[in-house]
Amino acid sequence: MVKAGDTVRIMYKGTLEDGSVFDSTQTGKPFEFVAGVGSVIPGFDQAVTGMKLNEKKNVTIKATDAYGLRNDNMFRRFPHSFFPADMNPKLDMVISLQGPNGREFPGKITEITADSVTVDLNHPLAGKDLTFDIEMVGIESPPPTAPATETK
Repeated sequence: MVKAGDTVRIMYKGTLEDGSVFDSTQTGKPFEFVAGVGSVIPGFDQAVTGMKLNEKKNVTIKATDAYGLRNDNMFRRFPHSFFPADMNPKLDMVISLQGPNGREFPGKITEITADSVTVDLNHPLAGKDLTFDIEMVGIESPPPTAPATETK
């Protein structure tokens, strides 16, 4: 059974409320991650914890345990000079931005004026409940740690 610290490999298909697929491993390699360490959305960690090898499960994760709720304060206005000279911003275009920690994240252009471009910095799946069909195809537990020995 999967517990925190185990490396797991899963096959999955993620769908939205309307049935559209937003992500899937069905035609590729299994997705691998360490359970219980926060490397995936909280609801996904909870869903795989306790699963057994070859077990299949269908789970719906509420937005609050996925990418959070949409936040109206996550819209930023940038001057046109912020963008590369060869870029032609368009409405609904998804662009890649870089945070202070160096990690890239998507932003969606929602408004273009003569002076600025407004970008929605919410995760594209924020505010959405996510349904996953999960199949556990691999579980590896970390090796046990040796007990500390007393030295004199």
